Amino acid sequence: MECASPRALVLEIKMEYSWLRFRSLLVHYNHVTSVFPCTFASIAHLNHLKLNYHRFPFPPACLLLLLSCMFISVKHSNLRELLEMTCRLANTLKSYGVQKGERVAIYMPVSPMAVAAMLACARIGAVHTVVFAGFSSEALAGRIQDAQCKFVITCNQGVRGGRIFDLKSTVDKAVKSCPSVRHVFVAKRTNNSVPMGKLDISLDEVMVGQSPVCAPEPMDSEEMLFMLYTSGSTGKPKGIVHTQAGYLLYASLTHQYVFDYTPGDVFGCVADIGWITGHSYVVYGPLCNGATSVLFESTPVYPNPGRYWETVQRLRINQFYGAPTAIRLLLKDEENWVKKYDRSSLKTLASVGEPINHEAWEWFHNVVGDGRCPLVDTWWQTETGGVCIAPLPAEPGAEIRPAMAMRPFFGIQPALFGEKGQIITGNDVSGALCISQPWPGMARTIFGDHQRFVDAYFKPYQGQYFTGDGAYRTEDGYYQITGRMDDVINISGHRLGTAEIEDALDEHPDVPETAVIGIPHEIKGEGKTPDKSASCESISSVFFKVVKRLPKTRSGKIMRRILRKVAMQDTSNLGDVSTLDDPSVVTEIIEAHKRYRSHAAKK
Repeated sequence: MECASPRALVLEIKMEYSWLRFRSLLVHYNHVTSVFPCTFASIAHLNHLKLNYHRFPFPPACLLLLLSCMFISVKHSNLRELLEMTCRLANTLKSYGVQKGERVAIYMPVSPMAVAAMLACARIGAVHTVVFAGFSSEALAGRIQDAQCKFVITCNQGVRGGRIFDLKSTVDKAVKSCPSVRHVFVAKRTNNSVPMGKLDISLDEVMVGQSPVCAPEPMDSEEMLFMLYTSGSTGKPKGIVHTQAGYLLYASLTHQYVFDYTPGDVFGCVADIGWITGHSYVVYGPLCNGATSVLFESTPVYPNPGRYWETVQRLRINQFYGAPTAIRLLLKDEENWVKKYDRSSLKTLASVGEPINHEAWEWFHNVVGDGRCPLVDTWWQTETGGVCIAPLPAEPGAEIRPAMAMRPFFGIQPALFGEKGQIITGNDVSGALCISQPWPGMARTIFGDHQRFVDAYFKPYQGQYFTGDGAYRTEDGYYQITGRMDDVINISGHRLGTAEIEDALDEHPDVPETAVIGIPHEIKGEGKTPDKSASCESISSVFFKVVKRLPKTRSGKIMRRILRKVAMQDTSNLGDVSTLDDPSVVTEIIEAHKRYRSHAAKK
C-alpha cells in the first residue's frame, strides 16, 4: 500500500469499515499530552468492532478454533455462534446493571466465552480489563481496586498443562477487599461445582434466557475500549488505556500487513488473552479482518514438545506467532518433534515479547519453517497497541535479517536520542528509541494518573514518545532493538545493551537462557552479572551466577529488576511480583546469591 502521509492512509482505509457516522473533518488536539500534539480523524460512533454480519460478505465458516488442553479436543465457533454468544452475554450484563463506561474485570482462561466477554463489554460500551487467569488474588484485587470495577467475569476453573486450577476461589479472595464489586459472573470451564456466594451469578444459566440480539452502543472514537495493566519499572502496575477507533484500526491494519494475512488464512497466535498480544492478535485484529483465529489453551510442551507443530498440522495454520522464550525452550529438544508433523501450511512465522536471539531465530526459521517462511521479529509494546517495527510489510523479495525488527510500520517515525537529549542522525548509530509522531493505536493515558503517563513517556525527550528501549540503526537504516534503556550497562564509558551480551552468551550449547544486569562498580561504573540457567566458566571480572530458573512473567519476559535488587542485596522491597510465572523462583535466586557471596567471602 502506498500513501502520501499517515493522515491520508487513515482516510483511505476508514471507508473499509462500518461506521454509524463518520465526520471527515480532521481536527488538531493535544488530548494525550500538551507536549505531544496529535492529529487524528475525529470519528464518531464506531460500529465496526461490534461484530455484525454485514461486515463480511463471505464470512468464514469458522471464526474461532479453540485447541484445548485436552490433546484431542478442538472446538469451533463460527460467526453466528460467536455473535449470539456475545449478544446473550451483553444482554446479561445489561440486565444486572452494567452501564456504558463502567469497568468490568475479566479473569478467564483462553476460550470462546472469554472472547465473547470482551466483545460483550465493547458492544454495550463497558470497559473491559482482562487480568491473566494465573495471577494471584492479591494481584487481581489490586487491579480491580485501581480500575474501580463493579463487575467481574470469571470461570469456575481453568485447565493448563494437564492440570486443573481453581479460578473462582481466587476471585472470592480478591473481592473480599474490593467493596466496589456488585456481581461476579461465573462461567463453567469444567463440570466441577464450586461454592457460590451472594455476589455470584451462574453465567451459563442466565445467558440461556437472554435474547441473541443486542444492538451495539454508539461510541465516539476517543471513548475507552479497554484497560490493560502492565508492570512499570517500579513494580506498580499501570492501567494502560486504549480507545475505540484508533486502536481497532491499528490492530486490524498491522494484523493484515505485518503477517501477510489474506482472506481464508488460519491465524495462529499462541498468546494468552490476558496480554496485549492476545488482545490485538488473537481477538481484535483477526476478528476485525474476518480471520479464523486460534485460541491456544495449552502449553508448548504438554503433552510433549511437539504440541505447537501438531497444532499447525491439525488446524492447517498459515501464520504462527509465538514468543522467543518458548522457541528457546523447544530448540533444546530433538528436531524430530518438529519434523514429524506437516508444516507445509505455514506462510509466515513471527516472534513477540522480547528480542529474539540469533540461535532461536535460525532454529525457528530453518527447522520449523524449513527456510522458506519469512520470519518477522516484531517490536511493539502494550502502550503502542500493535506492531511498530517489523521486517514486513516490504517489497516482494526484500531482505529480512535474522533477529532484527528492521522496518517501521506505516506512519511510525522512529528517532534515536543521546544521553544529553540530542537527536542522533545518520546511520550506524545507537541511542534511546523514541517515536516522533502520533499513530492511531497509541495509548491515551494511564487510568487515574495522567501525570504519570506524561512523566513516563513524554518528559524524558520533549515532544517524543519514549519507548524505554534502546536501538541501533544500521548502515542501511534498519532498526535493531538492543534492550531496555534501564538495563543498559555503562562500563568505563562504554554503553552495552544487555540483549547483545545475552545473545552472545546464549550461543554456548550448555546455556539455554541468560539474563544480564548491571551493578555499580567503584572504578568501571557498572559490572555485568549474568544469571544463567546452565553452567558456564567465569571469564574476566564478570560475575556469573548459575540458577535453575530465571524470574519470568507468564508472557515469557525476564523480570530483570528483581535480579538487580537481589544482586544489590536490596530484597526488602521487590515490588509487584504477581506477574511472575512462579514467584517461588525469587526465593531460589536469593538463596543462590547468598551461597555465592558466602563462597566468595571465604576466598
